[in-house]
Amino acid sequence: MGALSHLRVLDLSRVLAGPWAGQILADLGADVIKIERPGNGDDTRAWGPPFLKDPRGENTSEAAYYLSANRNKQSVTIDFTRPEGQKLVRELAAKSDIVIENFKVGGLKSYGLDYASLQTENPRLIYCSITGFGQTGPYAKRAGYDFMIQGLGGLMSLTGRPEGDEGAGPVKVGVALTDILTGLYSTSAILAALAHRDQGGVGQHIDMALLDVQVACLANQAMNYLTTGTPPRRLGNAHPNIVPYQDFPTADGDFILTVGNDSQFRKFAEVAGQPHWADDLRFATNKQRVAHRAELIPLIRQATVFKTTAEWVAALEQAGVPCGPINDVARVFNDPQVQARGLRIDLPHALGGTVPQVASPIRLSGTPVEYRHAPPLLGEHTSEVLTKVLGLSNEAVIALREAGVL
Repeated sequence: MGALSHLRVLDLSRVLAGPWAGQILADLGADVIKIERPGNGDDTRAWGPPFLKDPRGENTSEAAYYLSANRNKQSVTIDFTRPEGQKLVRELAAKSDIVIENFKVGGLKSYGLDYASLQTENPRLIYCSITGFGQTGPYAKRAGYDFMIQGLGGLMSLTGRPEGDEGAGPVKVGVALTDILTGLYSTSAILAALAHRDQGGVGQHIDMALLDVQVACLANQAMNYLTTGTPPRRLGNAHPNIVPYQDFPTADGDFILTVGNDSQFRKFAEVAGQPHWADDLRFATNKQRVAHRAELIPLIRQATVFKTTAEWVAALEQAGVPCGPINDVARVFNDPQVQARGLRIDLPHALGGTVPQVASPIRLSGTPVEYRHAPPLLGEHTSEVLTKVLGLSNEAVIALREAGVL
Protein backbone atom coordinates (compact mmCIF):
# COMPACT_ATOMS: atom_id res chain seq x y z
CA MET A 1 0.00 0.00 0.00
CA GLY A 2 1.31 3.42 -0.95
CA ALA A 3 1.84 6.11 1.67
CA LEU A 4 -1.17 8.06 0.35
CA SER A 5 -3.40 5.13 -0.62
CA HIS A 6 -6.06 6.34 1.82
CA LEU A 7 -6.55 9.58 -0.12
CA ARG A 8 -8.58 10.58 -3.17
CA VAL A 9 -7.48 13.46 -5.40
CA LEU A 10 -9.72 15.23 -7.90
CA ASP A 11 -7.37 16.61 -10.56
CA LEU A 12 -9.06 19.40 -12.54
CA SER A 13 -5.74 20.68 -13.89
CA ARG A 14 -4.13 20.36 -17.28
CA VAL A 15 -0.80 20.91 -19.05
CA LEU A 16 2.08 20.48 -16.55
CA ALA A 17 2.28 22.16 -13.11
CA GLY A 18 -0.99 20.73 -11.76
CA PRO A 19 -0.71 17.33 -13.45
CA TRP A 20 2.87 17.02 -12.17
CA ALA A 21 1.66 17.45 -8.59
CA GLY A 22 -1.16 14.99 -9.26
CA GLN A 23 1.24 12.41 -10.65
CA ILE A 24 3.50 12.67 -7.58
CA LEU A 25 0.51 12.06 -5.31
CA ALA A 26 -0.63 9.19 -7.55
CA ASP A 27 2.82 7.59 -7.47
CA LEU A 28 2.64 7.73 -3.68
CA GLY A 29 -0.58 5.74 -3.78
CA ALA A 30 -3.37 8.32 -3.92
CA ASP A 31 -6.45 7.56 -6.01
CA VAL A 32 -6.22 10.40 -8.57
CA ILE A 33 -9.26 11.09 -10.76
CA LYS A 34 -8.40 13.34 -13.70
CA ILE A 35 -11.39 15.32 -15.01
CA GLU A 36 -11.11 16.14 -18.71
CA ARG A 37 -13.19 17.80 -21.40
CA PRO A 38 -15.18 15.32 -23.50
CA GLY A 39 -13.71 14.95 -26.96
CA ASN A 40 -10.52 16.95 -26.31
CA GLY A 41 -9.15 16.33 -22.84
CA ASP A 42 -5.93 17.77 -21.47
CA ASP A 43 -4.36 20.21 -23.96
CA THR A 44 -1.11 18.24 -23.91
CA ARG A 45 -2.76 15.17 -25.46
CA ALA A 46 -2.39 17.04 -28.77
CA TRP A 47 1.07 18.50 -28.12
CA GLY A 48 2.92 16.32 -30.58
CA PRO A 49 4.77 14.95 -32.38
CA PRO A 50 6.18 12.83 -30.97
CA PHE A 51 3.33 10.46 -30.17
CA LEU A 52 3.34 7.02 -28.59
CA LYS A 53 3.72 4.28 -31.19
CA ASP A 54 1.41 1.27 -31.28
CA PRO A 55 2.79 -2.28 -31.72
CA ARG A 56 2.76 -1.79 -35.52
CA GLY A 57 4.89 1.34 -35.24
CA GLU A 58 2.05 3.73 -36.09
CA ASN A 59 1.36 6.94 -34.19
CA THR A 60 -1.39 6.74 -31.58
CA SER A 61 -3.43 9.61 -30.15
CA GLU A 62 -1.20 9.85 -27.06
CA ALA A 63 1.40 12.66 -27.20
CA ALA A 64 4.68 12.11 -25.38
CA TYR A 65 4.14 15.38 -23.50
CA TYR A 66 0.87 14.14 -21.99
CA LEU A 67 2.45 10.80 -21.12
CA SER A 68 5.10 12.55 -18.99
CA ALA A 69 2.73 13.78 -16.27
CA ASN A 70 -0.35 11.57 -15.99
CA ARG A 71 0.74 8.11 -14.84
CA ASN A 72 -1.36 6.25 -12.25
CA LYS A 73 -4.44 8.44 -12.84
CA GLN A 74 -7.98 7.61 -13.91
CA SER A 75 -9.45 9.71 -16.72
CA VAL A 76 -13.08 10.79 -16.45
CA THR A 77 -14.65 13.02 -19.10
CA ILE A 78 -17.26 15.46 -17.79
CA ASP A 79 -18.56 18.67 -19.38
CA PHE A 80 -18.89 20.82 -16.28
CA THR A 81 -20.08 23.83 -18.25
CA ARG A 82 -23.44 22.05 -18.03
CA PRO A 83 -25.43 21.79 -14.78
CA GLU A 84 -25.46 17.98 -14.89
CA GLY A 85 -21.66 17.95 -15.20
CA GLN A 86 -21.23 20.45 -12.39
CA LYS A 87 -23.34 18.26 -10.14
CA LEU A 88 -21.14 15.24 -10.89
CA VAL A 89 -17.91 17.10 -10.16
CA ARG A 90 -19.31 18.53 -6.92
CA GLU A 91 -20.32 15.03 -5.83
CA LEU A 92 -16.83 13.74 -6.62
CA ALA A 93 -15.29 16.65 -4.69
CA ALA A 94 -17.48 15.81 -1.70
CA LYS A 95 -15.92 12.34 -1.70
CA SER A 96 -12.34 13.59 -2.22
CA ASP A 97 -9.58 14.78 0.08
CA ILE A 98 -7.79 17.06 -2.38
CA VAL A 99 -8.72 19.13 -5.43
CA ILE A 100 -6.04 20.46 -7.79
CA GLU A 101 -7.01 23.10 -10.35
CA ASN A 102 -5.21 25.60 -12.55
CA PHE A 103 -7.98 27.71 -14.04
CA LYS A 104 -7.74 31.49 -14.17
CA VAL A 105 -8.64 33.31 -10.94
CA GLY A 106 -12.40 32.99 -10.46
CA GLY A 107 -12.71 30.70 -13.47
CA LEU A 108 -14.48 27.90 -11.56
CA LYS A 109 -16.74 30.10 -9.43
CA SER A 110 -19.47 30.36 -12.07
CA TYR A 111 -19.68 26.56 -12.10
CA GLY A 112 -19.88 26.28 -8.31
CA LEU A 113 -16.52 24.50 -8.29
CA ASP A 114 -14.43 27.09 -6.44
CA TYR A 115 -13.08 26.47 -2.95
CA ALA A 116 -15.77 28.49 -1.18
CA SER A 117 -18.52 26.46 -2.84
CA LEU A 118 -16.97 23.02 -2.39
CA GLN A 119 -15.74 23.39 1.19
CA THR A 120 -19.27 24.03 2.45
CA GLU A 121 -20.10 20.42 1.55
CA ASN A 122 -16.66 19.06 2.43
CA PRO A 123 -14.94 21.11 5.18
CA ARG A 124 -12.00 18.67 5.16
CA LEU A 125 -11.24 19.44 1.52
CA ILE A 126 -7.75 20.65 0.62
CA TYR A 127 -8.07 22.78 -2.51
CA CYS A 128 -4.90 23.70 -4.40
CA SER A 129 -5.20 26.50 -6.95
CA ILE A 130 -2.27 26.95 -9.36
CA THR A 131 -2.14 30.12 -11.45
CA GLY A 132 0.48 32.24 -13.14
CA PHE A 133 0.38 35.06 -10.61
CA GLY A 134 -1.69 33.96 -7.63
CA GLN A 135 -5.13 34.91 -6.35
CA THR A 136 -4.14 38.50 -5.46
CA GLY A 137 -2.12 41.37 -6.91
CA PRO A 138 -2.36 43.48 -10.08
CA TYR A 139 -1.47 40.53 -12.36
CA ALA A 140 -3.86 38.04 -10.75
CA LYS A 141 -6.24 37.79 -13.70
CA ARG A 142 -3.49 37.35 -16.29
CA ALA A 143 -2.76 33.99 -17.84
CA GLY A 144 0.71 32.70 -17.03
CA TYR A 145 2.88 30.23 -18.94
CA ASP A 146 6.22 28.77 -17.99
CA PHE A 147 8.27 30.48 -20.73
CA MET A 148 6.80 33.88 -19.93
CA ILE A 149 7.38 33.39 -16.20
CA GLN A 150 11.00 32.34 -16.78
CA GLY A 151 11.48 35.74 -18.40
CA LEU A 152 9.39 37.83 -16.03
CA GLY A 153 10.70 36.03 -12.95
CA GLY A 154 14.37 36.69 -13.69
CA LEU A 155 15.58 33.21 -14.64
CA MET A 156 16.32 34.09 -18.26
CA SER A 157 18.36 37.11 -17.20
CA LEU A 158 20.74 34.60 -15.60
CA THR A 159 20.73 31.96 -18.35
CA GLY A 160 22.78 32.28 -21.53
CA ARG A 161 26.18 33.44 -22.72
CA PRO A 162 27.73 36.49 -21.06
CA GLU A 163 27.24 39.89 -22.67
CA GLY A 164 29.91 40.46 -25.29
CA ASP A 165 30.26 36.77 -26.20
CA GLU A 166 29.09 35.46 -29.54
CA GLY A 167 25.48 34.32 -29.22
CA ALA A 168 24.93 36.33 -26.04
CA GLY A 169 21.38 36.90 -24.89
CA PRO A 170 18.71 35.50 -22.59
CA VAL A 171 17.89 31.78 -22.93
CA LYS A 172 15.12 29.74 -21.36
CA VAL A 173 15.84 26.49 -19.54
CA GLY A 174 15.42 23.45 -21.81
CA VAL A 175 12.45 22.05 -19.88
CA ALA A 176 9.42 23.84 -18.39
CA LEU A 177 11.25 24.15 -15.10
CA THR A 178 8.95 26.72 -13.49
CA ASP A 179 5.96 24.43 -14.06
CA ILE A 180 7.85 21.46 -12.62
CA LEU A 181 9.00 23.41 -9.56
CA THR A 182 5.46 24.71 -9.03
CA GLY A 183 4.19 21.14 -9.13
CA LEU A 184 6.78 20.15 -6.52
CA TYR A 185 5.98 23.10 -4.25
CA SER A 186 2.27 22.38 -4.65
CA THR A 187 2.84 18.79 -3.55
CA SER A 188 4.72 20.00 -0.48
CA ALA A 189 1.92 22.44 0.34
CA ILE A 190 -0.72 19.72 -0.05
CA LEU A 191 1.18 17.38 2.27
CA ALA A 192 1.54 20.20 4.83
CA ALA A 193 -2.20 20.88 4.62
CA LEU A 194 -2.87 17.17 5.14
CA ALA A 195 -0.69 17.20 8.26
CA HIS A 196 -2.63 20.20 9.55
CA ARG A 197 -5.94 18.50 8.79
CA ASP A 198 -4.82 15.47 10.78
CA GLN A 199 -4.46 17.78 13.79
CA GLY A 200 -7.43 20.11 13.33
CA GLY A 201 -9.82 18.18 11.11
CA VAL A 202 -10.33 20.89 8.49
CA GLY A 203 -8.92 21.53 5.06
CA GLN A 204 -7.77 24.80 3.52
CA HIS A 205 -7.19 26.69 0.29
CA ILE A 206 -3.67 26.66 -1.18
CA ASP A 207 -2.76 29.60 -3.43
CA MET A 208 0.20 28.65 -5.66
CA ALA A 209 1.66 31.01 -8.29
CA LEU A 210 4.24 30.25 -10.95
CA LEU A 211 5.79 33.69 -10.48
CA ASP A 212 6.11 33.22 -6.70
CA VAL A 213 7.83 29.88 -7.23
CA GLN A 214 10.18 31.24 -9.89
CA VAL A 215 11.28 34.15 -7.69
CA ALA A 216 11.71 31.84 -4.68
CA CYS A 217 13.88 29.52 -6.78
CA LEU A 218 16.31 32.26 -7.74
CA ALA A 219 17.91 31.11 -4.48
CA ASN A 220 21.51 32.32 -4.11
CA GLN A 221 21.15 34.61 -7.14
CA ALA A 222 18.29 36.43 -5.44
CA MET A 223 20.41 36.81 -2.31
CA ASN A 224 23.37 37.99 -4.41
CA TYR A 225 21.15 40.87 -5.51
CA LEU A 226 19.41 41.54 -2.19
CA THR A 227 22.71 41.75 -0.28
CA THR A 228 24.50 43.96 -2.82
CA GLY A 229 21.86 45.84 -4.78
CA THR A 230 23.56 44.72 -8.00
CA PRO A 231 21.57 42.42 -10.33
CA PRO A 232 23.51 39.26 -11.23
CA ARG A 233 24.53 38.95 -14.87
CA ARG A 234 24.64 36.04 -17.26
CA LEU A 235 27.80 33.97 -16.93
CA GLY A 236 27.10 31.18 -19.40
CA ASN A 237 27.99 27.93 -17.64
CA ALA A 238 30.08 29.62 -14.96
CA HIS A 239 29.01 30.00 -11.32
CA PRO A 240 28.68 33.46 -9.76
CA ASN A 241 30.10 32.42 -6.38
CA ILE A 242 32.46 29.48 -7.06
CA VAL A 243 35.52 29.16 -9.34
CA PRO A 244 36.25 26.89 -11.14
CA TYR A 245 32.71 25.62 -11.53
CA GLN A 246 31.85 25.36 -15.23
CA ASP A 247 32.52 23.53 -18.50
CA PHE A 248 35.99 23.17 -19.98
CA PRO A 249 37.18 21.90 -23.38
CA THR A 250 38.90 18.54 -23.71
CA ALA A 251 40.71 16.78 -26.53
CA ASP A 252 37.43 15.26 -27.74
CA GLY A 253 34.68 17.52 -26.41
CA ASP A 254 33.89 19.15 -23.09
CA PHE A 255 33.46 18.21 -19.44
CA ILE A 256 32.11 19.78 -16.27
CA LEU A 257 34.44 20.69 -13.42
CA THR A 258 32.78 21.54 -10.09
CA VAL A 259 35.40 22.51 -7.52
CA GLY A 260 33.55 23.18 -4.28
CA ASN A 261 36.38 24.06 -1.88
CA ASP A 262 40.07 24.93 -1.69
CA SER A 263 41.14 21.36 -0.95
CA GLN A 264 39.48 20.15 -4.13
CA PHE A 265 41.17 22.94 -6.09
CA ARG A 266 44.57 21.85 -4.85
CA LYS A 267 43.84 18.27 -5.92
CA PHE A 268 42.69 19.48 -9.32
CA ALA A 269 45.83 21.58 -9.78
CA GLU A 270 47.97 18.53 -9.02
CA VAL A 271 46.10 16.34 -11.52
CA ALA A 272 46.39 19.13 -14.09
CA GLY A 273 50.16 19.19 -13.60
CA GLN A 274 50.03 22.73 -12.22
CA PRO A 275 50.39 22.32 -8.42
CA HIS A 276 51.70 25.88 -8.12
CA TRP A 277 48.21 27.22 -8.88
CA ALA A 278 47.09 26.24 -5.39
CA ASP A 279 49.91 28.31 -3.85
CA ASP A 280 49.38 31.36 -6.06
CA LEU A 281 47.81 34.06 -3.89
CA ARG A 282 45.44 34.91 -6.73
CA PHE A 283 44.00 31.37 -6.73
CA ALA A 284 44.65 29.88 -3.29
CA THR A 285 41.14 30.56 -1.93
CA ASN A 286 37.75 30.59 -3.56
CA LYS A 287 37.32 34.28 -2.75
CA GLN A 288 40.50 35.06 -4.65
CA ARG A 289 39.62 32.72 -7.50
CA VAL A 290 36.30 34.52 -7.97
CA ALA A 291 38.13 37.86 -7.95
CA HIS A 292 40.71 36.59 -10.48
CA ARG A 293 38.32 34.48 -12.58
CA ALA A 294 39.43 36.17 -15.82
CA GLU A 295 43.04 35.11 -15.21
CA LEU A 296 42.45 31.56 -13.96
CA ILE A 297 39.87 30.26 -16.43
CA PRO A 298 42.08 30.68 -19.56
CA LEU A 299 44.91 28.86 -17.77
CA ILE A 300 42.63 25.92 -16.99
CA ARG A 301 41.32 25.84 -20.54
CA GLN A 302 44.84 25.64 -21.88
CA ALA A 303 45.48 22.61 -19.66
CA THR A 304 42.25 20.64 -20.18
CA VAL A 305 42.51 20.37 -23.97
CA PHE A 306 45.35 17.86 -23.76
CA LYS A 307 43.26 14.98 -22.35
CA THR A 308 39.99 13.41 -23.43
CA THR A 309 36.83 13.79 -21.42
CA ALA A 310 37.07 10.18 -20.24
CA GLU A 311 40.69 10.69 -19.14
CA TRP A 312 39.82 13.79 -17.14
CA VAL A 313 36.80 12.18 -15.49
CA ALA A 314 38.80 9.07 -14.53
CA ALA A 315 41.77 11.02 -13.16
CA LEU A 316 39.72 13.56 -11.23
CA GLU A 317 37.35 10.96 -9.78
CA GLN A 318 40.39 9.07 -8.53
CA ALA A 319 41.59 12.28 -6.86
CA GLY A 320 38.19 13.05 -5.35
CA VAL A 321 37.44 16.10 -7.50
CA PRO A 322 33.78 16.33 -8.64
CA CYS A 323 33.43 16.32 -12.43
CA GLY A 324 31.46 14.72 -15.21
CA PRO A 325 30.65 14.54 -18.92
CA ILE A 326 27.97 16.55 -20.75
CA ASN A 327 25.52 13.88 -21.87
CA ASP A 328 22.69 14.14 -24.34
CA VAL A 329 19.44 12.49 -23.26
CA ALA A 330 20.27 9.23 -25.06
CA ARG A 331 23.52 8.94 -23.10
CA VAL A 332 21.65 9.75 -19.90
CA PHE A 333 19.43 6.70 -20.26
CA ASN A 334 22.41 4.55 -21.24
CA ASP A 335 24.43 5.68 -18.23
CA PRO A 336 25.17 2.73 -15.90
CA GLN A 337 24.16 4.69 -12.80
CA VAL A 338 20.85 5.75 -14.35
CA GLN A 339 20.21 2.15 -15.38
CA ALA A 340 21.20 0.81 -11.95
CA ARG A 341 18.69 3.15 -10.34
CA GLY A 342 15.95 1.99 -12.70
CA LEU A 343 15.04 5.44 -13.95
CA ARG A 344 13.38 4.07 -17.06
CA ILE A 345 10.34 1.87 -16.63
CA ASP A 346 7.84 0.45 -19.14
CA LEU A 347 4.15 0.03 -18.39
CA PRO A 348 1.48 -1.91 -20.31
CA HIS A 349 -0.70 0.49 -22.31
CA ALA A 350 -4.37 0.24 -23.25
CA LEU A 351 -3.54 0.66 -26.96
CA GLY A 352 -1.29 -2.38 -26.90
CA GLY A 353 2.38 -2.77 -26.18
CA THR A 354 4.01 -0.64 -23.52
CA VAL A 355 4.69 3.01 -22.81
CA PRO A 356 8.11 4.15 -21.52
CA GLN A 357 8.14 6.27 -18.39
CA VAL A 358 10.70 8.07 -16.25
CA ALA A 359 10.58 6.57 -12.78
CA SER A 360 9.87 8.64 -9.70
CA PRO A 361 13.02 9.73 -7.85
CA ILE A 362 11.28 9.18 -4.50
CA ARG A 363 12.63 6.12 -2.67
CA LEU A 364 10.70 5.15 0.47
CA SER A 365 11.77 2.06 2.38
CA GLY A 366 8.39 1.23 3.89
CA THR A 367 5.86 2.56 1.36
CA PRO A 368 7.63 2.58 -2.00
CA VAL A 369 6.26 4.27 -5.09
CA GLU A 370 3.86 2.10 -7.08
CA TYR A 371 3.45 2.05 -10.85
CA ARG A 372 -0.10 0.81 -11.12
CA HIS A 373 -0.97 1.77 -14.68
CA ALA A 374 0.07 3.88 -17.64
CA PRO A 375 -1.33 7.37 -18.36
CA PRO A 376 -4.99 6.75 -19.21
CA LEU A 377 -6.79 7.15 -22.50
CA LEU A 378 -9.25 10.02 -22.65
CA GLY A 379 -12.30 9.03 -20.60
CA GLU A 380 -10.97 5.51 -20.04
CA HIS A 381 -12.38 5.30 -16.51
CA THR A 382 -15.53 7.41 -16.79
CA SER A 383 -18.04 4.63 -16.30
CA GLU A 384 -15.97 2.86 -13.65
CA VAL A 385 -15.54 5.96 -11.48
CA LEU A 386 -19.13 7.17 -11.75
CA THR A 387 -20.56 3.76 -10.88
CA LYS A 388 -18.10 2.83 -8.12
CA VAL A 389 -17.47 6.22 -6.50
CA LEU A 390 -20.83 7.94 -7.00
CA GLY A 391 -22.99 4.83 -7.19
CA LEU A 392 -24.61 5.73 -10.52
CA SER A 393 -26.31 2.95 -12.41
CA ASN A 394 -25.06 1.85 -15.81
CA GLU A 395 -28.28 3.19 -17.28
CA ALA A 396 -27.68 6.62 -15.74
CA VAL A 397 -24.15 6.72 -17.13
CA ILE A 398 -25.41 5.77 -20.59
CA ALA A 399 -28.07 8.51 -20.43
CA LEU A 400 -25.48 11.12 -19.43
CA ARG A 401 -23.21 9.98 -22.24
CA GLU A 402 -26.03 10.19 -24.79
CA ALA A 403 -26.86 13.69 -23.53
CA GLY A 404 -23.28 14.80 -24.18
CA VAL A 405 -22.43 15.41 -20.51
CA LEU A 406 -19.73 12.71 -20.52
